[in-house]
Amino acid sequence: MNKIVKKFAKGLRGGITIPSDKSISHRAVMLASLACGKSVIKNFSGGQDPKSSLEICKALGVNAEFNGDLTVYSRGILSAPKANLDCGNSGTTMRFMCGILAGQGFNSVLVGDESLSKRPMKRVIDPLTLMGAKIQSNDGKAPIEIFPQELNAINYTSKLSSAQVKSCILLAGLNCEGKTSFTEPYVSRDHTERMLKFMGADISVKENTVTVGKSVLEPRTIEICGDISSAAYFIVAALIVPNSEIILKNVGLNPTRTGILKVVQKMGGNIEILDKRTVSGEEVGDIKVCYSELKSCTIEGEIIPQLIDELPVIAVLATQAEGTTVVKDAQDLRNKESDRIKAVVTELKKSGANIEETQDGFVIEGKTELKGGCTVETYHDHRLAMSLYTAGLICQEPIEINGFEWVNISFPEFEMLFNNLIL
Repeated sequence: MNKIVKKFAKGLRGGITIPSDKSISHRAVMLASLACGKSVIKNFSGGQDPKSSLEICKALGVNAEFNGDLTVYSRGILSAPKANLDCGNSGTTMRFMCGILAGQGFNSVLVGDESLSKRPMKRVIDPLTLMGAKIQSNDGKAPIEIFPQELNAINYTSKLSSAQVKSCILLAGLNCEGKTSFTEPYVSRDHTERMLKFMGADISVKENTVTVGKSVLEPRTIEICGDISSAAYFIVAALIVPNSEIILKNVGLNPTRTGILKVVQKMGGNIEILDKRTVSGEEVGDIKVCYSELKSCTIEGEIIPQLIDELPVIAVLATQAEGTTVVKDAQDLRNKESDRIKAVVTELKKSGANIEETQDGFVIEGKTELKGGCTVETYHDHRLAMSLYTAGLICQEPIEINGFEWVNISFPEFEMLFNNLIL
């Protein structure tokens, strides 16, 4: 599906409620499936990726049904699947399920779509193998076949800060005698640690190390906040579309996810947090954003894991900031749904952005008037599609986004919510 996006100069106005956090939705249905009893998940994400996780849990013998909320009934144990487990486009689903399935007493095969089948899974296969898992793959990629095996606890130090790898090992550690620990260079998003603690797991955190022991999870009612990664597109749009003033309601403010807020403040953006509170172990609040004159900055180091998914739309933001913005230490962007470094640079250049690719990020000169008048590609990548839509709101001529339907992977309400602010 192609989408035409036109410049909007009147300003974005009003308030919207940001849809459910995709990352937390994955974790909620998986951990509820491991808890014996009835769990209720309020505000489960409507994105295709969390639905892939839900369908796999159901294929593993878990009874889950929607009745306004998502109610999950589990015996606390999983059953052998009757067919391959399809992760769709979701790397989170595949990597997390590797950890859950590695210690089960049955065979399972994880598969994905064309894009997911190209993504690296060795990063979870290697530590799981150290725990005693028996796994076969297609040269470190899907399909992944997992055989019955008893796992051993390990102390693992990762060269990569990755919430997906960390969560995989912690989920595997729930079934191991002894203590399993995971250490990373910088703290990545910690939704798994928070939810495990919320559900009664034996878990502790000390600086960059998380340790989990064999645990029996307790069923819970889990209320999922809005996704700050989804809010990012509206934050950027309000900052760069003149005369804008919006309020984004019910947004997750987990400190390991708020890197974009820190970057916006560093760039001089007019942004304010309202009504901060705690819901199901997660910080939540409303975010007020107004159009701003922005200045450039350097984005690097330990903040990168806090905003890795937001970097494509931050590139759009940087085109409207005075000076040179540098993004580095973000080489893992090349291992997402697309090579996001190359894709962002290639597509923004079409509209006249002064942006250059580096090995681990990009360099952007601003402030630049984006010309538009072109067709841009999404590379089957939902975050690139939404970032290009955001750029289109300030392009002098309309842009045509090829493959805009990939937005539905994470954010099917995306365009509707933008229309609410435009109207």
